[in-house]
Amino acid sequence: MLVGTALGLAGCSAGAAQYRGPEVTRIQVFKDRRLMQILHHRTLLKEYNFDLGFEPLGHKMQEGDGRTPEGAYRIDRKNPNSRFHLSLGISYPRPSDIAQARARGVSPGGDIFIHGTPNEWLGKPDWTWGCIAVKNEEVEEIFAMVETGTKIYIYP
Repeated sequence: MLVGTALGLAGCSAGAAQYRGPEVTRIQVFKDRRLMQILHHRTLLKEYNFDLGFEPLGHKMQEGDGRTPEGAYRIDRKNPNSRFHLSLGISYPRPSDIAQARARGVSPGGDIFIHGTPNEWLGKPDWTWGCIAVKNEEVEEIFAMVETGTKIYIYP
C-alpha cells in the first residue's frame, strides 16, 4: 500500500521539511530498475526513481570505479550542507568490502550517498561516482523521513 499524501511531510521555504509519518525502518534500492522504496516494516511509504554511477552494473570494488555498492548497509550520517543539495551517507565500506579491496591492492573507496543534484547538473543519466541521485525535492523528503541507523538494502 502506497501511503502517498498521508506521509505527513510538512514544510515551507523558510526551513527544512518535517516528517510526521510512520517510522522508516528500511530502504530498498533496486539498481536494475532504478527504483528506491522507503518502507515502514512491510508497508511501502514512498518510491523514487534515481540515477547511479557512470558504471552502474556490479558491486563497487574500488575507489573511482563508478559503481554503487550492493548488499546490506545503514544510513550512517546526514549532511544538510552537501554540494548535492542534501545527502544521506551509506555505511560503505563494510569490513568485507575493505578486505576484498586490500586483497587486490586497491582502496575500496567511500563517501557513498543518497543525494540530490548540484546546480550545474545537466540531466545526464547515471552521472554519479557511485552514489544514488534523486531530484532535489525528493532528497528533501527522504532527508526528513529517514533517520541515521536506518537499514538500506541495495540489490543488483
